[in-house]
Amino acid sequence: MELEGVSANEIRKSFLLGIRFDLKLAILSFFPLALLILIVNYRFFKKSIYNKINNIYLTLTYLVILLFYVVDFGYYEYLAMRLDASALRFLSNLKISSQVLFESYPVYKGLLGLIVFGFVSYKFANYSFRKNNTTNKILSKKIKAAYFIGVFLLLSFGVYNSITHYPLRWSEAFFSKKNSVNQFGLNPVLYFFDSFAFRSEGVDMEKLQTYYPVIARHLNLSKDTISFEKKVTFTNPYQQKPNIIYVMLESTGTAPMSFYGNPLNSTPKMDSILKESASFSKFYVHKPGTAGSVFASITGLPDIDDIKTVSRNPLAIDQRIIFDQYNGYEKRYFIGGSANWANIRAVFQSNIEGLKIFEEGSFEEEIRADVWGIDDYELFKESNKELKKLHQKKQPFVAYIQTATNHMPFTVPDKKETFKPILEEEISEKTLLKGGFRSLGQLNGIRYLDFNVARFLERAKEAGYYDNSIFVFFGDHRGGMKQLNFLDDNEDDLGIQVHHVPFFIHAPKYIKPQILNKYAKLVDVFPTATSLAKLDYTNYTLGRDLLDSTNTDTAAFVYIQSKGERAVGLIKDGFYYEKTNISKKASLYRLNGEDQTDVKEQNPWITQSMDSLLSGYYYSTKYLYFNNKKLAK
Repeated sequence: MELEGVSANEIRKSFLLGIRFDLKLAILSFFPLALLILIVNYRFFKKSIYNKINNIYLTLTYLVILLFYVVDFGYYEYLAMRLDASALRFLSNLKISSQVLFESYPVYKGLLGLIVFGFVSYKFANYSFRKNNTTNKILSKKIKAAYFIGVFLLLSFGVYNSITHYPLRWSEAFFSKKNSVNQFGLNPVLYFFDSFAFRSEGVDMEKLQTYYPVIARHLNLSKDTISFEKKVTFTNPYQQKPNIIYVMLESTGTAPMSFYGNPLNSTPKMDSILKESASFSKFYVHKPGTAGSVFASITGLPDIDDIKTVSRNPLAIDQRIIFDQYNGYEKRYFIGGSANWANIRAVFQSNIEGLKIFEEGSFEEEIRADVWGIDDYELFKESNKELKKLHQKKQPFVAYIQTATNHMPFTVPDKKETFKPILEEEISEKTLLKGGFRSLGQLNGIRYLDFNVARFLERAKEAGYYDNSIFVFFGDHRGGMKQLNFLDDNEDDLGIQVHHVPFFIHAPKYIKPQILNKYAKLVDVFPTATSLAKLDYTNYTLGRDLLDSTNTDTAAFVYIQSKGERAVGLIKDGFYYEKTNISKKASLYRLNGEDQTDVKEQNPWITQSMDSLLSGYYYSTKYLYFNNKKLAK
């Protein structure tokens, strides 16, 4: 059986979620008819035109929903997946698909059944209409308005279907690592339309086969067959497993940090921490957005989705990831707001067995600061409480802490321990512009994050788990800034400075302070930290261990907006190469240049090699979105 070995709690949760999805569909289906009745009031049952509208609408609604469920049953029987918009691909070869359909299923009996069902539905709708056509009561405008508003709000709440800040979404069904449980809770109609925006997503196998040898040489993969699997083992693991704590620094690029040259001494505490850490000076995220960076760091796959973010694509959620392979570890995810944001819950919960999520509503103490939930001070404090408990139990842990206060609206307190924000009368507009900051709030936001990072490490020392922990800090993207005149490169002019973020590992017991100048990217974070901890793992995606001395041919892969359209770019060996996705316009720039001169004509060999590697990354990412699914146990 599909659900054999699944706990009763998971089945119960999935079943209840299914009821909520079904209720949402029922309300959405009847919403238009309900609004019509509320608008025309008693006239709805007096005019024959409304009778026809009622009967036809209900009959078609019942038929469409039934047809979705019938197709869903067949689709699941065929692929063990609930119906989604990718099923439209079968229409591309309608002749063959129709032949398979007619040879595999009792289509004629099914059509006859639909006709009978449609006839019965029409008669039932007509009967219900006539049965209710007995009232002659005329409502006053006030009572009618009250009915209208009350029913509208009730139906709207049924569609929203949640008492949290986020509505019911498909991602809530993906709470289990067992795919059969997740599939059990979905509604085929809602799921089909949720996935409709991603219906054209696919893999160009011809392109992949062309460029796989290039990416295989670059990442040292198998040359014989398309495989991204890389087993990493250690013969001398640590006797005491180190804890690993990943901290995502919201809207933190290199430019706003004084360690990287900002003239306003904006991050003095992190500057000191960086001097005691291993840091990567040429580290880039793939897409300048939080959801994309969370997905990439967790899965090892860049977010190169053209529509929204790949975390919102239900077809790409199921992934084999390193985070799930911390055997013997307690796994935690901390976020100040809701994990339903951008469907991030599904990315974590459906891929990491035994993960416990701490979010708004699950902390011991909660002081909501703004739209992002509790602020970073409270988030670090509450995270430390849980990590301290695990340490006292002598239980190794891996944690992912997602900060948020360094983001508009930059809600910082008037005072927090030793932290005080800079006041407007204490700084001039000219000084702010010197550091490239758009507002005083932005400057205070990075200063508050700076304070909280240092305070978190102090708490870790007080709690006792600091010495045996590996702290991994990385930015998710740089926030918008004014002119960055203090930079000595042309990254901002090229549009890639927003991708350039800090990445540093603070673990005095495990790695000495150093600055590594090799090119690095977000998907390298987990392989690097996990290897530093000497934990065996299998890497199925595109990241690599940056501390491996044999990895010298490094590059960063970015996804940007260029020349009015989406583009991808490669940063390597002092050059930046980009190509637009549709028009295929390509350009090559020197990173140390003072302008944006395209030098591809003068460097044909570099252009060709970077184009091939860029294509290797792009088509490999598209392939792995849909071909890195967890194997059934």
